[in-house]
Parts: sequence; structure tokens; C-alpha cells
Amino acid sequence: MSGQARMALCATAATLMAACALLPLVDPATWFLQAAILLAIQTGVGTAARRVPLARPLTVTVQALVTLILLTLVFAREYAFIGLIPGPEAFLHFADLLQQGTQDVGRYAIPAPLSPGIKLMLIGGVLVIGLAVDLIAVTFRSAAPAGLPLLALYSVAAGLSDGSGGWVWFLIAAVGYLMLLLAEGRDRLSQWGRVFGGTPRGPGGEPGRGPVAPVRTGRRIGVVALGIALVVPLTLPAMNGGLLDGAGTGVGTGSGGGGTISAVNPLVSLRDSLNVDEDRTVMTLRSSTDDLSNMYLRIVSLDDFDGTTWKPSRRNIVAVPDEFPTPVGLGPEVRRAEVRTRIAAADWYAQDWLPMPYPPSDVRIDGNWRYEPVGMTLVGDHGQTTRDATYEVTSLDVQPTADQLASAPEPPAAIEREFTEVPDSLPQVVSRQAREITAGARNPYEQAVKLQEYFALTGGFQYDTEVEVGGGSQAIARFLRDKRGFCVHFSFAMASMARTLGIPARVAVGFAPGTAQGDGTVTVGLRDAHAWPELYFEGVGWTRFEPTPNRGSAPTYTQPEVPGSSIPELPEASRPAEPAPSAEPSTSASCSAQDRRLEACGGALPLDPGASDDGGPPWYQTAGWTLLAVAVILLPLLPMLWRVRRRSVRLASARHTGSAAPGVLGRGRGGEGRSDGVEVTTLDVQLDERYAAEVAAGHVLAVWRELTDTAWDYGIVPDDALTPRKAAERIVRLGHLDEPTAQSVHRVAGAVEQVLFAPNPRAETGLADDVRRMRAALRSRAGWRTRIRAVVAPRSAIRAVWDLNDRWSAAKARAASGWATLVRRPSGQQSG
Repeated sequence: MSGQARMALCATAATLMAACALLPLVDPATWFLQAAILLAIQTGVGTAARRVPLARPLTVTVQALVTLILLTLVFAREYAFIGLIPGPEAFLHFADLLQQGTQDVGRYAIPAPLSPGIKLMLIGGVLVIGLAVDLIAVTFRSAAPAGLPLLALYSVAAGLSDGSGGWVWFLIAAVGYLMLLLAEGRDRLSQWGRVFGGTPRGPGGEPGRGPVAPVRTGRRIGVVALGIALVVPLTLPAMNGGLLDGAGTGVGTGSGGGGTISAVNPLVSLRDSLNVDEDRTVMTLRSSTDDLSNMYLRIVSLDDFDGTTWKPSRRNIVAVPDEFPTPVGLGPEVRRAEVRTRIAAADWYAQDWLPMPYPPSDVRIDGNWRYEPVGMTLVGDHGQTTRDATYEVTSLDVQPTADQLASAPEPPAAIEREFTEVPDSLPQVVSRQAREITAGARNPYEQAVKLQEYFALTGGFQYDTEVEVGGGSQAIARFLRDKRGFCVHFSFAMASMARTLGIPARVAVGFAPGTAQGDGTVTVGLRDAHAWPELYFEGVGWTRFEPTPNRGSAPTYTQPEVPGSSIPELPEASRPAEPAPSAEPSTSASCSAQDRRLEACGGALPLDPGASDDGGPPWYQTAGWTLLAVAVILLPLLPMLWRVRRRSVRLASARHTGSAAPGVLGRGRGGEGRSDGVEVTTLDVQLDERYAAEVAAGHVLAVWRELTDTAWDYGIVPDDALTPRKAAERIVRLGHLDEPTAQSVHRVAGAVEQVLFAPNPRAETGLADDVRRMRAALRSRAGWRTRIRAVVAPRSAIRAVWDLNDRWSAAKARAASGWATLVRRPSGQQSG
């Protein structure tokens, strides 16, 4: 491997090792493999361009164009010409993705979902940094400054991460940079000759302690420096704060004392909202019902449980429908009432999801909003938030009875499969204690009621917003042991226990009923921020439970019916006229892969704008398309690249013609100098002269072949039957060359006759300039079509096919000869 190729490989490795610091920021990490494949292609293009060779600015330009085409293929294929060439629409799509990615970075807690915007920022950033490192370290051969873009890449990752395992990522990035420096040192030393590392002998021929190889010394220095960089920070006082510190704990997207509740990780922001000194008004509402006990304003549901926290699954979102479907699982026999609510959000409250009563049946709001059918929620599109928004929601006050819940049939298999899943990391104490609490329950409804009573009444739990925010797989187990927490702890624990019992469960985030005012309005403040579990019962749908003590209100249907008692009737004011039972079939809360392909689930956009359900196409599909794009780009250019490379090698060989002249003694067949003081014999001189003559002949013939091929590219087909002198006359005549150019052509032909026929051939210099002069003259006299064809599709490139055919024939001949020798081998030599 050449030194430049080794440098390019190390530059790619250093970029990827620095990019490893980005891995904890996003889940899943499939983007890294795609970035590695695209970066390898980018590096390969640069290596090929330098090998041609192309000028440095042209090399960087080619790499940048190929990088743009690759990004277009992966992210904007449908907006580009033949899926590869980006146009104005593709660049607008890139801008939209980058804007969405910026919003997602501020919206999501770590690890964030791999939305297309974030994916473009990650892969594009790695490719840009990789291009900068390759440019500085390889193209301009200066590895030390290449550490600046690597440091920028690592610093971005370190600034956004929570600091866990940061020393590991620093170590990986530092090793990559050190490897790049050592590769450059080795390359520079190799230009001076063999890297010395021998140990000279001391007096008397005994081994002495001599100089150590510089590469080995460089490794030792690098290891020591790396160790110091890792150890010294551990001894220094810790430093907190800074520009990023304020965003390190908050997960909201609004302003004003943590007033925004993040739907992705509400644990911290909910506690902060509940502990504010001033209970700022988030929104004011006016409702058609006088019963506020069920006026919960739901923002979003969290249904993806990883053992540590709950977060929303990425779902398809569609345009807000004119008529909302019947809530999933709600049957016509369940009593319901229609409630109309008008809500006005504060001018400082900027939430991406729209707070509204559940389940909504109609929403009237201005702005860019999208609808997520599974959770029946609205999410802002392209930066739309609730800031200073006024909207009207028509919702259903679902009023099931305890008997309806107790007699609910088994949930659909799709819902049970999706919403009862628990990770293996969930402590066993959660499921064990859930079975103990619900012992004696006859159905899932009674199990749910027992869980609610345990947390809210009989379990000895205390509501405390000052509890430290816990994390890790043991957070729920710690809460069950300490029995202190706030709404997030209670809802997370009950939903987790319900899932271990086979009851579909999720967590809703939003606001508990606010405070009624004298003018008939209701104000909802920061301290009303709340989380509660929702459990699914077929025939009723997603049903609210309230396990948090001293918060909200326990639903009336959570009081089981027993002989001699009945559910207390709701006040008339809370039950407006019942609508006719809906004949619309219940929609499924889950969507099969076949339904998604048929677009039966409604929507091509996910919950995080621009994201897809599966995080993008599989890596192997992206790799296949990428390889196809590279093939489509490179195949038409292969003749031109082969021709440029062959011309460069041939003309470069002409510079060495003089160095092989006879009389340069002390060079053997292998080119090693004689410096040991041995007397040079006549035989040595004869061998040296023969070697020099052979080298000179090879160089001159290579230049002659380049001259005839150049003439062929411009339409003068070579005639191998002619002598060099006659061939030169023919080129001068057909090419209409002037006298100075004709002399150059004849000079090359004369050099060929010298090396072929003279008894003592002499070396010629300046032959490469003669060929360049002829090429410039032919180009100046040719039409524009001929000039383009000579560069893009040169006729002489057919020699590449001939060379491959000759090599294939030679390989077959060698294989046949080897097989014949094996067959003729005496039987006594056969292996036993």
C-alpha cells in the first residue's frame, strides 16, 4: 500500500472514530453504518483522483460532487433527476430536512429518535468533516491541522451528550488522531529512504544501545501524551455550567422556567413545573360542562417503554380530518356525552403538541397542525407551536360502568402485542409485586382497580415533588421501595405493572383539571402539569386511571359494583344530550406492515415530522443504491480515467530516461547501490550497461505508444505495419502539423529507432514535452466534438480491453500448463 493510500485510510478511520462520540445521542445507531459506507466511497474517489493524478482543487471538487450525489441518492432521490442529479427541488428538500432536524434536536431528549432531519445532520456532518480531514491530511499532506475538524466533530457530540462514558469516546477519537499523525510520520520518513531501526554494535562487535526508530519513538510519545490527556482532567476540579448547561436538564421546547412539558421525557420538566414558585397560567378555557373532574387536557401518550422511561412511538401523521373517527375500541353501548371546549394558550407557552380533552371528535384551529391517528393527538408541523393559540375542541365524555369494564372481552391481538410489551431489563420485583397486589382479582378491570387503590390509598405512598429524578432500569423498583414520588412515578409504575399482568397500558401526559374562576372560565397553570396511566378495555377503549394521591380525581367507574351498592349518578350538568350511537367501526390502534404498505393507516408522515416508522430504509438497501449510483457515475468515466492514468505513467517514465544511462555504476539488477568498497569488475559494467539500455528502451517505447495513442484519440488510427519514421510522417501529414510540431514527432520516432536498432542506444530527454506539444497542436486543429470525444471517450481506451484479454489468455495458458505438468508427474511423486 502506498503512503498516500495509507494516509487516506487513516483519515477515514480517524473521522469515524471521532464520530463514535455521536452514537449515544441517537437511537437506533444504524446511521453510523451508512455514514461509514458513504465516507469510504468519498475517500475512494479522492484516492482515485490523486492517483490519476488530478490537480488538488479538482480532486476536492470531484469529492464534493460525489458526496452531494450520494446524499441526494440517500435523502432526496425522488426530487432529483434520475435519482442522482440534484436540482432546485432537491436543495429545498435538504433545507426542509435540516430545519426539521434542528427542531428535533431541540425537541427530543437523549437518545433522540432517528428522524430524517437528524439523520441528514449526522451523516452529512460526518461526510463534511471527513472531506475536510482528507483535504488537509492527504491532499495537502499536513496531518496535524486535520485535528481541528476532528476536534469540532467530537466537541459537538460532547456538548450535546449527558457526559456518560465521555472518556471512552475521547479515547477512541484521540487514538484515531494519533494514528493519523503516525501514518504521516511514516510516510515522510519513507521518502528519505528505509526507516532505520537497527541497533549498531559497540566496541568489540558486541551489541550496543543505538538509536530507536523514529516511528517507534512517535508511538511512545503518542501513548504518553494520550495517557496524560486522560489522567490530568481527573485530578482537576470539576467545572459545571456553561452555555449548554441550561439545556442539559431541561427537555422542553418553550421558554419561561421550564413551562413546556416535553412529551418525550416528561420526568424532569413535570417536576420543575410542579415546583415553580409562581404558578403561571398556561391556558384559559371555557367548557360546555360544569363538571371539571374529567376535564383532563391530554398532550400526548407515551407507549414505548424501554425499562427506563416511557416515550411516544414514532407514528404516521396525516392532515387534520374534518371528521374524527370513533375512538379505538369504543362500542356503541357505552354512554357518552359531547363536550365543547374553547382554549386560549398563553403567549409564552410554546408546546409542539396540542393540549385537548380526550377523546377529541373535532378540532378547530389555525396553523400548521397534523393529526396522529393512534394517539388521537395533534402535533405542530414545521415549527408550529401552541404559543398564543386559540382553538375549539369537541370531545366525548365517555361514561362506562364498572360492569362494562369488568365484562370486557379480550383485547385484539395487535393491541395486546404492542401495549403489553415489557423489556427484559424491568426488575422482577415489579411483576412479582403486581401479582401480590392483585391477588384474588377476577378480571383485568379488578386488577386495575386494585393497582389504583394500592398507589392512591392503601400502599402508604406519599406524594412528593422534591424526590430526586431517578434513572436506569431500577428506577421503578426504587420508587416501590421508597414509596415517595410524584405523578410521573405513580403513572409509570402502574402502567408497567399493568403490562406485566397482560393489560394493555400506556402513560398520558398533559394537565389535570384546572381551577374554576368567577367568570365561568377555568385557568390551567404550571402546577397542574400531570401524568396518568391509560389502560385499554375492549368495548370502552383507552380508559383513564388515577393512581397519584392528592392529584386529579379518581374516575367513578373505578368503584366496582357490589351487591347493595351502585355507581353514583353523575350530575345532570355533566351529561349533555347523548348523541346517537356511532355506527362507524372502531379503528385499530395498531397497524400491520401490510396495512402500512397499502396506506390503510392513513399517513406517510411520522410523529416527529419527516420521520418514518422504521427509521429509514434498511442499511443494505441504502448500500445497494449507493453502489449502484457509484457504478452509474464511474462506468461512463472509466475510459477517461484509464486514459488519463496511462498518459501520466507513460510521460512520467520519460523523466527517468536519463537516470538509466550507461556509466552509472554500482547499480545491480535490483537497483541497489554498491557502497561496500568492493572493486567493480568488467562484468559489472557490462551488466549495468545492459540494464540501462533495457530501461531506456522501455521508457522510449512507452512515450512512442503515448504519441500514437494521442493521435488515435484525435482520429489518426495507428498503423503498426509502418516503421517509426513512416508512422511519424503519416501523423504529421494527417494531422496537418506545423514545422516545430513535426520536428517533435520525428524526434520521438528517431529515439525509438535508436533504442531498437542502434548497437549502443543513447538516452533522449525532453520526449514528454514533444508529445505534449503534438497533443496541443492536434487539439487546436480539431472540432469541439472531436476534442470532447478525445477526453471523455478516447478511442485508444480500447487497449484496456485488449490488455485484459491478453492477461486472461496468459492466465489460461499458465493454468493449462500447470495442469499438464501435474498430470505428467510420475506416480512415485504423487502424494499419499
